[in-house]
Amino acid sequence: MFEEILKDISRFTPFWIYVTLFFFAFIENVFPPSPSDLVVVIGGSLVATGVIHYIPTLILTTIGSIIGFMVLYYFGSTVDRKVVHSGKYKYIPVNTVEKVELWFKKYGYWIILANRFLPGTRSVISFFAGMSSLNAKRTALLATISAFIWNAIIIYLGYLFGSNVEVVDKYLSTYSNIAIAVTVVVAIILLVRFYLNRKKNKE
Repeated sequence: MFEEILKDISRFTPFWIYVTLFFFAFIENVFPPSPSDLVVVIGGSLVATGVIHYIPTLILTTIGSIIGFMVLYYFGSTVDRKVVHSGKYKYIPVNTVEKVELWFKKYGYWIILANRFLPGTRSVISFFAGMSSLNAKRTALLATISAFIWNAIIIYLGYLFGSNVEVVDKYLSTYSNIAIAVTVVVAIILLVRFYLNRKKNKE
Protein backbone atom coordinates (compact mmCIF):
# COMPACT_ATOMS: atom_id res chain seq x y z
CA MET A 1 0.00 0.00 0.00
CA PHE A 2 2.79 2.41 0.92
CA GLU A 3 4.65 1.77 -2.31
CA GLU A 4 1.44 2.46 -4.25
CA ILE A 5 0.91 5.77 -2.44
CA LEU A 6 4.54 6.67 -3.09
CA LYS A 7 4.19 5.86 -6.79
CA ASP A 8 0.93 7.80 -7.07
CA ILE A 9 2.34 10.92 -5.43
CA SER A 10 5.63 10.71 -7.35
CA ARG A 11 3.65 10.96 -10.60
CA PHE A 12 2.61 14.50 -9.68
CA THR A 13 4.62 17.53 -10.70
CA PRO A 14 6.67 19.04 -7.85
CA PHE A 15 4.09 21.82 -7.49
CA TRP A 16 1.23 19.38 -6.86
CA ILE A 17 3.37 17.26 -4.57
CA TYR A 18 3.95 20.33 -2.40
CA VAL A 19 0.23 21.14 -2.51
CA THR A 20 -0.61 17.56 -1.45
CA LEU A 21 1.85 17.68 1.46
CA PHE A 22 0.50 21.06 2.56
CA PHE A 23 -3.09 19.77 2.40
CA PHE A 24 -2.43 16.65 4.48
CA ALA A 25 -0.45 18.64 7.06
CA PHE A 26 -3.41 21.02 7.34
CA ILE A 27 -6.20 18.44 7.39
CA GLU A 28 -4.67 16.40 10.22
CA ASN A 29 -5.87 18.87 12.86
CA VAL A 30 -9.31 19.23 11.30
CA PHE A 31 -9.71 15.52 10.54
CA PRO A 32 -7.36 13.54 12.85
CA PRO A 33 -7.90 10.09 11.23
CA SER A 34 -6.08 11.29 8.10
CA PRO A 35 -2.67 9.61 7.53
CA SER A 36 -0.91 12.98 7.51
CA ASP A 37 2.32 11.93 9.23
CA LEU A 38 2.73 9.04 6.80
CA VAL A 39 2.21 11.34 3.81
CA VAL A 40 4.81 13.76 5.17
CA VAL A 41 7.22 10.83 5.62
CA ILE A 42 6.57 9.88 2.00
CA GLY A 43 7.42 13.47 1.15
CA GLY A 44 10.77 12.87 2.82
CA SER A 45 11.37 9.82 0.65
CA LEU A 46 10.66 11.95 -2.43
CA VAL A 47 13.25 14.43 -1.17
CA ALA A 48 15.74 11.54 -1.18
CA THR A 49 15.01 10.86 -4.86
CA GLY A 50 15.44 14.52 -5.78
CA VAL A 51 11.85 14.97 -6.93
CA ILE A 52 11.30 17.73 -4.36
CA HIS A 53 13.51 19.58 -1.90
CA TYR A 54 13.81 19.40 1.88
CA ILE A 55 13.44 23.08 2.84
CA PRO A 56 10.25 23.80 0.80
CA THR A 57 8.77 20.53 2.09
CA LEU A 58 9.53 21.46 5.69
CA ILE A 59 8.22 25.01 5.32
CA LEU A 60 4.98 24.05 3.55
CA THR A 61 4.12 21.17 5.89
CA THR A 62 4.81 23.40 8.89
CA ILE A 63 2.58 26.15 7.48
CA GLY A 64 -0.15 23.57 6.81
CA SER A 65 0.14 22.23 10.35
CA ILE A 66 -0.06 25.66 12.00
CA ILE A 67 -3.01 26.81 9.87
CA GLY A 68 -4.92 23.65 10.78
CA PHE A 69 -4.03 24.13 14.45
CA MET A 70 -5.18 27.75 14.49
CA VAL A 71 -8.45 26.94 12.69
CA LEU A 72 -9.44 24.68 15.60
CA TYR A 73 -8.07 27.25 18.04
CA TYR A 74 -10.46 29.77 16.50
CA PHE A 75 -13.43 27.40 16.76
CA GLY A 76 -12.54 26.76 20.39
CA SER A 77 -12.45 30.50 21.05
CA THR A 78 -16.02 30.86 19.75
CA VAL A 79 -17.45 28.40 22.29
CA ASP A 80 -19.80 30.20 24.66
CA ARG A 81 -18.05 29.70 27.97
CA LYS A 82 -20.96 31.29 29.83
CA VAL A 83 -23.24 28.50 28.67
CA VAL A 84 -20.69 25.90 29.78
CA HIS A 85 -20.27 27.59 33.18
CA SER A 86 -24.02 27.99 33.65
CA GLY A 87 -24.40 24.27 34.30
CA LYS A 88 -26.85 23.90 31.43
CA TYR A 89 -25.02 20.80 30.29
CA LYS A 90 -25.49 18.38 33.18
CA TYR A 91 -22.98 15.95 31.73
CA ILE A 92 -20.29 18.65 32.02
CA PRO A 93 -19.88 19.50 35.75
CA VAL A 94 -19.04 23.20 36.18
CA ASN A 95 -16.39 22.42 38.81
CA THR A 96 -14.67 20.05 36.42
CA VAL A 97 -14.68 22.63 33.64
CA GLU A 98 -13.18 25.26 35.93
CA LYS A 99 -10.54 22.83 37.18
CA VAL A 100 -9.55 21.85 33.64
CA GLU A 101 -9.38 25.48 32.56
CA LEU A 102 -7.16 26.42 35.50
CA TRP A 103 -4.91 23.44 34.78
CA PHE A 104 -4.71 24.30 31.08
CA LYS A 105 -3.96 27.95 31.79
CA LYS A 106 -1.17 26.94 34.16
CA TYR A 107 0.50 24.42 31.87
CA GLY A 108 -1.16 25.32 28.58
CA TYR A 109 1.78 26.87 26.78
CA TRP A 110 4.00 23.89 27.58
CA ILE A 111 1.28 21.63 26.21
CA ILE A 112 1.16 23.73 23.04
CA LEU A 113 4.93 23.36 22.63
CA ALA A 114 4.68 19.57 23.00
CA ASN A 115 1.44 19.11 21.05
CA ARG A 116 2.97 17.64 17.88
CA PHE A 117 4.60 14.91 19.95
CA LEU A 118 1.27 13.90 21.50
CA PRO A 119 -0.53 11.91 18.77
CA GLY A 120 -4.26 11.53 19.19
CA THR A 121 -4.60 14.69 21.26
CA ARG A 122 -3.49 17.40 18.84
CA SER A 123 -6.99 18.47 17.83
CA VAL A 124 -8.19 18.51 21.44
CA ILE A 125 -5.22 20.64 22.47
CA SER A 126 -5.77 23.23 19.74
CA PHE A 127 -9.51 23.44 20.43
CA PHE A 128 -9.10 23.75 24.20
CA ALA A 129 -6.32 26.32 23.75
CA GLY A 130 -8.88 28.53 22.02
CA MET A 131 -11.57 27.80 24.58
CA SER A 132 -9.15 28.67 27.38
CA SER A 133 -8.38 32.02 25.72
CA LEU A 134 -4.65 31.43 25.52
CA ASN A 135 -2.84 34.29 23.79
CA ALA A 136 -3.23 33.70 20.04
CA LYS A 137 0.21 35.02 19.01
CA ARG A 138 2.06 33.06 21.68
CA THR A 139 0.02 29.95 20.93
CA ALA A 140 0.73 30.26 17.20
CA LEU A 141 4.46 30.74 17.83
CA LEU A 142 4.78 27.70 20.10
CA ALA A 143 2.60 25.56 17.81
CA THR A 144 4.83 26.58 14.89
CA ILE A 145 7.99 25.58 16.78
CA SER A 146 6.41 22.24 17.71
CA ALA A 147 5.27 21.54 14.14
CA PHE A 148 8.62 22.63 12.68
CA ILE A 149 10.61 20.25 14.90
CA TRP A 150 8.22 17.31 14.41
CA ASN A 151 8.01 17.73 10.62
CA ALA A 152 11.79 18.16 10.37
CA ILE A 153 12.24 14.82 12.14
CA ILE A 154 9.74 12.77 10.15
CA ILE A 155 10.76 14.29 6.80
CA TYR A 156 14.37 13.39 7.60
CA LEU A 157 13.29 9.86 8.55
CA GLY A 158 11.55 9.56 5.19
CA TYR A 159 14.74 10.81 3.55
CA LEU A 160 16.87 8.24 5.40
CA PHE A 161 14.64 5.24 4.72
CA GLY A 162 13.77 6.20 1.15
CA SER A 163 11.12 3.89 -0.27
CA ASN A 164 11.05 1.81 2.95
CA VAL A 165 8.47 4.12 4.53
CA GLU A 166 6.73 1.08 6.03
CA VAL A 167 9.54 0.92 8.60
CA VAL A 168 8.99 4.54 9.60
CA ASP A 169 5.23 4.06 9.72
CA LYS A 170 5.69 1.06 12.02
CA TYR A 171 7.80 3.07 14.45
CA LEU A 172 5.43 6.04 14.29
CA SER A 173 2.49 3.75 15.09
CA THR A 174 4.35 2.27 18.06
CA TYR A 175 5.31 5.75 19.28
CA SER A 176 1.71 6.94 18.90
CA ASN A 177 0.35 4.02 20.92
CA ILE A 178 2.86 4.62 23.71
CA ALA A 179 2.19 8.38 23.73
CA ILE A 180 -1.57 7.87 23.86
CA ALA A 181 -1.23 5.32 26.69
CA VAL A 182 0.95 7.70 28.71
CA THR A 183 -1.49 10.56 28.09
CA VAL A 184 -4.43 8.43 29.28
CA VAL A 185 -2.55 7.38 32.43
CA VAL A 186 -1.64 10.99 33.25
CA ALA A 187 -5.25 12.08 32.65
CA ILE A 188 -6.56 9.36 34.98
CA ILE A 189 -4.07 10.36 37.70
CA LEU A 190 -5.13 14.01 37.42
CA LEU A 191 -8.82 13.10 37.56
CA VAL A 192 -8.30 10.89 40.62
CA ARG A 193 -6.35 13.65 42.38
CA PHE A 194 -9.07 16.15 41.51
CA TYR A 195 -11.79 13.82 42.82
CA LEU A 196 -9.92 13.12 46.07
CA ASN A 197 -9.24 16.83 46.68
CA ARG A 198 -12.86 17.67 45.97
CA LYS A 199 -14.04 14.95 48.37
CA LYS A 200 -11.60 16.17 51.02
CA ASN A 201 -12.83 19.77 50.71
CA LYS A 202 -16.45 18.65 51.16
CA GLU A 203 -15.54 16.85 54.37
